[in-house]
Amino acid sequence: MKNNHPQTHHVLLTGGNGLVGKSLTQALLREGHRVSHLSRTPSIIPEVTTYGWNVVDQQIDARCLDGVDTIIHLAGADIAEQTWTPARKLEISRSRTESIRLLYRLMGQRPHAVKSVISASGIAFYGDRADEIMTEQSPPSPDFLGTICQEWEAAVGEGKALGLRVVIFRTGVVLTKEGGALASLVPMIQSGFGASIGSGRQWVPWIHLQDVVGLYVLAVRDPSLAGVVNQTAPGLLTNRQFMEALARHFNKPLWMPSIPAFMLKLMMGERSAFVLNSTRAVPQERLLQAYSYQFPTLDKALSAIYASPVDGSATFAPFLPRM
Repeated sequence: MKNNHPQTHHVLLTGGNGLVGKSLTQALLREGHRVSHLSRTPSIIPEVTTYGWNVVDQQIDARCLDGVDTIIHLAGADIAEQTWTPARKLEISRSRTESIRLLYRLMGQRPHAVKSVISASGIAFYGDRADEIMTEQSPPSPDFLGTICQEWEAAVGEGKALGLRVVIFRTGVVLTKEGGALASLVPMIQSGFGASIGSGRQWVPWIHLQDVVGLYVLAVRDPSLAGVVNQTAPGLLTNRQFMEALARHFNKPLWMPSIPAFMLKLMMGERSAFVLNSTRAVPQERLLQAYSYQFPTLDKALSAIYASPVDGSATFAPFLPRM
């Protein structure tokens, strides 16, 4: 249940202008927290102060840590945006690892009040694992995406040596009308040309944007939450089931044959892993006890996304520490 006496925090957000960052900023402000951004682009939200940084040049405004007790690290080059050339792969890695290390170096050079670092990672940590159920203890994949997630988590984990509480969310496929997977899938369905992908048996580790935000808010307010957490919905589906649910929601047939895996590999190269990998990563039972998902099933998520707006509220219980 909700805490009747919530403690307010001063949260510094990297990646605050991104898809998750914008919604999370608004949710934190509604809860009464103070929010600052660390970004090259000023926030359009009046209540947010933006401090500048340049990760490539290792420059940062030292004032960004003033009064901050919690850092949320969402910054990172878009993995899906461009072809994975060697230079792009290096940028994808450094934008995640060197950015948090820049903050850690600043913390080592001046007094600060930071107690917690909460960071994104990706469900791609696990790679293509068929029907195997992935828990936070499952081993990583040796492919590019798995390696990126390992490097990202290792860099964030260096905060433990500074005495910080570290929380890492391995985030699944985020569902929202504003972008992401649905932006490409829904037009296909609405036009009547929707189809499953590859075998259709691969698991889709999806989660509604508002539950992503709700889990970050939980991590800010509950100091007993620590370590790595699978950030996915409890009601995971295979790709075929996912596409059937989309078609059902829009009252469209799903009559097209599956899109062959080899065709996607030809078109997308390594990036085809986004849609062909099977990652059955489930939230841990203690998380389900601590957080009440607003959208535990895909049908509920789609009804909210393509019908009425949601208010971002959720119910919480103290998160039990992992053994």
